[in-house]
Amino acid sequence: MHHRRGPQAVMGRPWPLLALILLAGPAGAATVLSVGDGDTIRVADGPQRLTIRLACIDAPEMAQAPYGAASREYLQGLAPVGSVVTIRPQTKDRYGRTVAEVFRNGRAVNLAMVQSGQAFAYRKYLAACDGGAYLAAEAQAKQSRRGVWAVSGGIERPWDWRHGPRKATSTRSGPPPAAGTPGPVRAPVAPVAAPAGQRYTCREIGNFAKAQQLLRQGHIYLDRNGDGVACESLR
Repeated sequence: MHHRRGPQAVMGRPWPLLALILLAGPAGAATVLSVGDGDTIRVADGPQRLTIRLACIDAPEMAQAPYGAASREYLQGLAPVGSVVTIRPQTKDRYGRTVAEVFRNGRAVNLAMVQSGQAFAYRKYLAACDGGAYLAAEAQAKQSRRGVWAVSGGIERPWDWRHGPRKATSTRSGPPPAAGTPGPVRAPVAPVAAPAGQRYTCREIGNFAKAQQLLRQGHIYLDRNGDGVACESLR
């Protein structure tokens, strides 16, 4: 998922006082409201609603089937809706999300996502976390061929996928290719025609997961920047 710029880069608008306190202060408790994908959750911190971008990891995009959905499902198990988590904030990204490490029952959720093979260590931003622990967790997942490492060399990295050409394909599932076979491999998928009838706006949809479902049904106008993700403002 898209990562962060420094706090000063958030569109020049003043932040709410609570957000400033959250970023400047120690870790705090919050209740999980929803899980958008494998590295994004929505939480309630008292009356404040915050979108949390899990720091130091990058999970497959939802359009990187079937890995995106599997990653989201695994995160839902680590941080179920209604559960209380501890948020250790680092900064704000350019989308206004709080970039943070997340803990539940003493377990580091971000690190667990990498260790399980449901996300990659995001090397570009590892300095903000215990980089050695994340790299070790990734090496363990790779050796055990878990999740995104089930194919030789791992699936296409989400940061590369986002910056590639328009995605009309999906990552192939199934058994890993034979040794020496280049990976990852993509299988062609026929374009889906936009269905006739009602058109939606992101505001009307109001839910990130529902927006991705509509995108898969052919409402491609919801993906305005062509990165395979609909209504990113709902994250």
